[in-house]
Amino acid sequence: MTGTVPWVLSGRSAAGLRAQAGRLLARLAPGPAAGAAEAALLAEVGRSLVAAGAAGEYRAVVIGRDRAELLDGVRALAEERPAPHVITGRAPRRAGAGTRPVFVFPGQGTQWVGMAVALLDASPVFAEAVRDCEKALSPYLNWSLEDVLRGVPGTPPLDQVDVVQPVLFSMMVSLARLWRRFGVEPGAAVGHSQGEIAAAHVAGALSLDDAARIVALRSQALTKIRGRGEMLTVLAPGDQVRAMLADWQDTLSVAAVNGPATITVSGDVAAMADFGAALRAARMMRWRVPGVDFAAHSPHVEDLRETLLDLAASVEPAAGDVPFYSTVTGQRVDTEGLDAEYWYRNLRQTVRFDDAVRSLVTDGHEVFVECSAQPVLTVGMQDIVEELGRSAVLMATLRNEDGGAARFLAALAEAYVHGVAVDWTAAFA
Repeated sequence: MTGTVPWVLSGRSAAGLRAQAGRLLARLAPGPAAGAAEAALLAEVGRSLVAAGAAGEYRAVVIGRDRAELLDGVRALAEERPAPHVITGRAPRRAGAGTRPVFVFPGQGTQWVGMAVALLDASPVFAEAVRDCEKALSPYLNWSLEDVLRGVPGTPPLDQVDVVQPVLFSMMVSLARLWRRFGVEPGAAVGHSQGEIAAAHVAGALSLDDAARIVALRSQALTKIRGRGEMLTVLAPGDQVRAMLADWQDTLSVAAVNGPATITVSGDVAAMADFGAALRAARMMRWRVPGVDFAAHSPHVEDLRETLLDLAASVEPAAGDVPFYSTVTGQRVDTEGLDAEYWYRNLRQTVRFDDAVRSLVTDGHEVFVECSAQPVLTVGMQDIVEELGRSAVLMATLRNEDGGAARFLAALAEAYVHGVAVDWTAAFA
């Protein structure tokens, strides 16, 4: 990481944490910036804080680009007041060696222009992962992944399904690799629709080459049903949405259940217009899935069955080393069964994200990280956790228009203060 520095502090009590911040302030007086020497000093302070010893229960991370920002954050911590770029929390005592979060990989809709540019420039690990994805995807694409991510003139736009899905796959896989570079290993992986392909790779079930083949050729197959359908997300209880769909049972389907009151509907364009009017009349919140002009997870996909089976026929799924929770079945599954038929069902059937998250929470998982350019599944996950009477930490990696080193370090900090083990030495490598 370049350009931003994390200072990591902790204590056995809130008072102990404040005291550490006070001692750090006393050591480092404000001073003028001094170029490379100043940057080296700030990094050395960060290294010394990480090397100081085991993390206490009360934790804080101050993130800054220069001495003034870092000292302002430390001063706010010492004075026990909130401040930008200061992340605080109390790690659960049962965390022990560190909680392992669930890596969550969403489907389409997380994209924004320029989402990878800052990390491509700031993180050699992220940039290398993107290059690895580009190499794996290159047999199936006639455009450059990095050029599309950088918005080079003449490259295809992100509103094409056969562009955006390989691009988002690469974003998710590269962000997961960056988390791992900082010592954060997933306790489980779960993916939504196309996100399952990234989840399967990160779980160790699919090689990067096999995963890239599936996501590229699957997205190209979807172009054959473009223009016939739409997808609409509705914020309403599932039973209510299904009851309303009865009038369109031959033309509309439940495409995904993302939570107790977050449902995605898929189907014919004309029927969707009528359904949208009914939702509007009922004053129910809804929105079209961005950039989607096809009906995934509906009978439209049956026209692609042979194509989808053929494109995944050569895939060799393996037993993964990370638990994989399927949104096809809603449960943890043996990844050796992720064959061609599974990947057809992944696109044809309802996405059972709700059931998969319930299984994860029931199995004891309490920290969830969306490995994506912006979070889109948090509302549904929060509703599930609350309905189960549990608590969980639901985190984003990047956010819309906020995708640089500071944002990623803030995500790491949020994980750390909630008990996730983070190897902060990677920030100074």
